[in-house]
Amino acid sequence: MTDESRPTVRGRRLGSELRRLRESASKTTDDAAGALKCSRAKISRIETGSVGIRRLDLGILLDLYGITEPSDRDALETLARESKKRGWWHDYGDTIPPAHADFLGLEGDARYIRTWQPLVVPGLLQTENYARALLEANPAAVRPERIDQLVKMRMERKGILTKPDPARFWAIIWEPALRCPVGGADVRRAQLRYLAEAAQTPNVTLQVVPLDLGATAGACGAFVMYGFTDSPTPGAVFVETLTNGHFLENEAELDGYGLVFEYLRSAALNPSESLDMITAIAAET
Repeated sequence: MTDESRPTVRGRRLGSELRRLRESASKTTDDAAGALKCSRAKISRIETGSVGIRRLDLGILLDLYGITEPSDRDALETLARESKKRGWWHDYGDTIPPAHADFLGLEGDARYIRTWQPLVVPGLLQTENYARALLEANPAAVRPERIDQLVKMRMERKGILTKPDPARFWAIIWEPALRCPVGGADVRRAQLRYLAEAAQTPNVTLQVVPLDLGATAGACGAFVMYGFTDSPTPGAVFVETLTNGHFLENEAELDGYGLVFEYLRSAALNPSESLDMITAIAAET
């Protein structure tokens, strides 16, 4: 499937939300198709993000589903209007796989981002040299000629934390991620100092889970949760593998990851204690 024909992240989010609203209202695809005077197949394509939806038709569906709150309707109308837009990362062509492009799309639209990282520093808080060292350490997934572009792209991502009305970012890191000798002593020391500075940014919360917690923390693989409203329940979860990534949108899965994050948050040092630990490890390096 070409880049132009793939559903955008926003298009899929809109479709997924319309499907959820339809099911919550106990309406069938036949009901939706009857309201729009179209085929059931078109409703299915709308709900998978394969085709867009006109503002008038969106309003008809929202009326059918009983959505009357102006802010909810406005948010969905904005999503529908922007569903065909593609982000800055599409300028990188085939440098990034589709799953990672979707990851960036969610990241760019998120109101808040919460992540658990047991082995490495979160991408949004990495220095350029640290990011480069990580990419060079994974030759199975990254060709050497692509590293410069990928490092540049990772640095561009960080703009979501400094733009007007930035995303709220909450990262929980396991202590081994701070002690892993990525790039050598100088790179790691600079990375830890950068983390300490970032931890004092108003929209960034950083906590460290100490190693003496035991195996519990290590049993939880890395994940990123995205919220697009003020609801504590995430709208999507991204889980990365060595060469690819997967999105989770099932309600039970989202609730499960939310519970895991809350457990890790309560087990971690508070932000002030975490900053002290980061500073101390940097001084040891």
